Amino acid sequence: MSYRTNKAQQNLLNQFLSEHGVQLSEETLDKLYQFADLVVDTKEYGNLISAKDSEKFLSRHIADSLVPFVFMGKSLDPSTSPNGSAQDDKLRWADMGAGAGCPVFPLAIAMPNVQFYAVEPRHMRVNFMQMVKEKLHLDNLTVVGKRFETSGLTDLDFISCRALSTFENDWERAQAGLKRGGTFVTLKSFNNIAHLENDPKVHIQKYELPEEEQVYALVTRGNNE
Repeated sequence: MSYRTNKAQQNLLNQFLSEHGVQLSEETLDKLYQFADLVVDTKEYGNLISAKDSEKFLSRHIADSLVPFVFMGKSLDPSTSPNGSAQDDKLRWADMGAGAGCPVFPLAIAMPNVQFYAVEPRHMRVNFMQMVKEKLHLDNLTVVGKRFETSGLTDLDFISCRALSTFENDWERAQAGLKRGGTFVTLKSFNNIAHLENDPKVHIQKYELPEEEQVYALVTRGNNE
């Protein structure tokens, strides 16, 4: 199966984006389809994804990975700044425990003006991501083969993770690497973070994914301390 020809999955992804007022270029979409094919079809780096998830990789994993871009992308686009000029320095965004590349690769594809770091200690995953980076010519992404705590990455504008640990544990790991005023971004099942709804330091954006029953949440917290 190729996601570059799977119209049903493409339509689900595009419908999800359209419902949130997002339209991606054909070139960007094609890179996302290429990334999906590489994750699903590449076998020499171990089991990157389950057989069940491989059948809905665009509608489940790519759509989910793009949620930070869907809800935050406009605020990260230099063209929307008051003077309309590009930033001198790119925003710096690290993804902890990047695994096979979600959400960091879809985000890097969708936001070429942001410098991304895919941080992952497992050797096979690191080799896979490096191969994908080269195939897709993602000059705005660096693969870091270490645990985040030993990566040396500091003063970051954003740190993200997806399905890593509890919100509290993830925030604790990320906080030291964020610049003052930086933002921690994580994607969770809403049930796992419902206890945070009344926390004034946390912002929760609920969302649903195509053909998935549960409710998900984009959770952000600023490093203002």
